Amino acid sequence: MSIHNVRLFTTKTFIPGNPAPRGAALNTKGWLQEAALRMLLNNLDREVAENPEELVVYGGRGKAARSLPDFHNITKALQELDNDESLLIQSGSPVARIKTWENAPRVMIANSNLVGNWANWDHFDELEKKGLMMYGQMTAGSWIYIGSQGIVQGTFETFNEAFHQHYQGKSKGKFIFSAGLGGMGGAQPLAAVLTGACFLGVEVDRKRAEMRLKSRYLDEIYDDIDSAMASLNNHLERGLAKSIAIIGNVVDILPKLLERKDFKPSLVTDQTSAHDPIYGYVPQGYSLEKVEKLRKSNPKLVEKDVLTSIAKHVNCLLELKGRGIPTFDYGNNIRAMAEKAGIQNAFQIRGFVPEYIRPLFCKGKGPFRFAMLSGELSDLKKADAALLNLFSDYEEIQRWLKVASERISVQGLPARILWLGYGDRLKAGLLLNQMVKNGEISCPIVIGRDHLDCGSVASPYRETEGMKDGSDAVADWALLNAFGNIASGASWVSFHHGGGVGMGYSLHAGMVIVADGSDGASERLKRVLTFDPAMGIFRHADAGYETAQNIAYEQMSGKVEENSPHYYPRVLKD
Repeated sequence: MSIHNVRLFTTKTFIPGNPAPRGAALNTKGWLQEAALRMLLNNLDREVAENPEELVVYGGRGKAARSLPDFHNITKALQELDNDESLLIQSGSPVARIKTWENAPRVMIANSNLVGNWANWDHFDELEKKGLMMYGQMTAGSWIYIGSQGIVQGTFETFNEAFHQHYQGKSKGKFIFSAGLGGMGGAQPLAAVLTGACFLGVEVDRKRAEMRLKSRYLDEIYDDIDSAMASLNNHLERGLAKSIAIIGNVVDILPKLLERKDFKPSLVTDQTSAHDPIYGYVPQGYSLEKVEKLRKSNPKLVEKDVLTSIAKHVNCLLELKGRGIPTFDYGNNIRAMAEKAGIQNAFQIRGFVPEYIRPLFCKGKGPFRFAMLSGELSDLKKADAALLNLFSDYEEIQRWLKVASERISVQGLPARILWLGYGDRLKAGLLLNQMVKNGEISCPIVIGRDHLDCGSVASPYRETEGMKDGSDAVADWALLNAFGNIASGASWVSFHHGGGVGMGYSLHAGMVIVADGSDGASERLKRVLTFDPAMGIFRHADAGYETAQNIAYEQMSGKVEENSPHYYPRVLKD
């Protein structure tokens, strides 16, 4: 039965843009439902979302719900959902409540998924116009976005590894160049500064840059190149790590920068919304008002002009690469769009995962994140202190948590991201659950991750680019991740198409689990936080990566302990 035909007896109405509820009072029949409700609302909190009135969280059109009526039906359904029921969400629209059981996910979400031959923007746009679909990006449509912090540490890990590979770890007196300071790109300035480097970025939308300035992710904004470069050179000479934004279109700004003798970045990347050639990237010569209007009245013209601009943009990036500057794609599919526009050598620019992140994925390491449903900053501080103590032998975790507590501004519910590997995610989850149980933390905690993780994505131009065995486009692993998390008892599970690279280019799974202090939560955490990172080890071991194979053989082969995964090595032909 359609949820639209179900009698909804609750009376509370929530408004997109308003903060999520805080504290111990429930609006639902249980903490799993309450967590889903609060995180949906947190995604659309005005402090967090790009455009909450349109239900857009980030990425141009990455939405949390399909329409305002759908949003209200979801929030009402979550309020009436029983503890042995699951709510099914089809591309941002609630379609049914089904009887399951207590350890089943309370919500199961599928966003933007199309059959292969029809998995393209044209067909998706047709369906979206008919009100039949929405684009869920990654954590937007799975209700676990925590603002720009969600990608800060991953960006930091990437930049840090790049400095180690190319400059023996020396970042002082160097700067990173990029463009795009929106939902994902907004992490870049702070991540660069945390490495000890400066950052110079271009942003077409002043409001986005000002949002980063307000949250202290960005230090300075300029309207002209000369002023920006003067400030940057001053910081570089003094050995200070500062971040600067120039307001303008990167296709106008970057060619002018290339002409300057003092423009010598040490690393170059890009995080414009190039994955979406109509609703993301802003073409050269367009004001924001013009592009908004033409996206509705003449989207094909916008797409044509976007591809022309992306071609110019990528040619500039190739010029920088040709000058010997490490230049990499940061997962926004700009290379594929440039190739579509006729730039045949676009893929000479390598992706960030095979260049810098894959060794972490082989260890089951990835973006563990959690949010405090109490809304109390004091609870986050207690969690940070406990995790510092738990991981006292991990230098990089010590450094990150100390810096994060000082520099990361809270957007919406207090939250933290922490890259953890197999085994360590479970330790952290059980510790947080125990703190809730003991009353050290005043309310349950939501634990999740980005979809950009070690074993949850099939994305040949990002997470699975250049796999050792050539299995870049094999999507079975992402599906198995979703299935395994459902079977393990995650609180809600999602499966999306497109993500940060666009329609036709990726399939990916997300999971969230609630630590409510109960014994049942402890058991679910043991299963989910063991299986989920183990999936990354299975995936990379099967592809032939020795690090993953060694971990699998040493820790998983033939194990019989409760909650331990089992690794069965694939028989490879000579």
